[in-house]
Amino acid sequence: MTGDPAGPIARFAGVSLDCADPAALADFYLELLGGQVLWQSAGSAGLRVPGVVLVMQRVAEYRPPAWPGSSVVHLDLTAGDGVAAAARAVEAGAVLAEYQPDPRWRILLDPAGHPFCITTIAPS
Repeated sequence: MTGDPAGPIARFAGVSLDCADPAALADFYLELLGGQVLWQSAGSAGLRVPGVVLVMQRVAEYRPPAWPGSSVVHLDLTAGDGVAAAARAVEAGAVLAEYQPDPRWRILLDPAGHPFCITTIAPS
């Protein structure tokens, strides 16, 4: 299927992550991925990280998603050494998920409970 000759309907702006503490989650992802703080307020924080803008937004009575089980969007990250990267992510505040369905991917939970994966596989 080809796009409309008039152009796309919209453009990708970023990925928003619901949480209870936007500043803490922003600090975690800044340590994990590097990047630049775009803004920080009581209700949200924005980071420009290589490849995307991440927006952490405060949600009243936030409850983390269940992994596995909930239908959630998660981040896929690539690293040269997936085991070492996962260990560093844990040092930064992530938790290794109990359920690990594929040895090529290390599934972790960020401090707000969102699953993310680290792998050595990178799209070409």
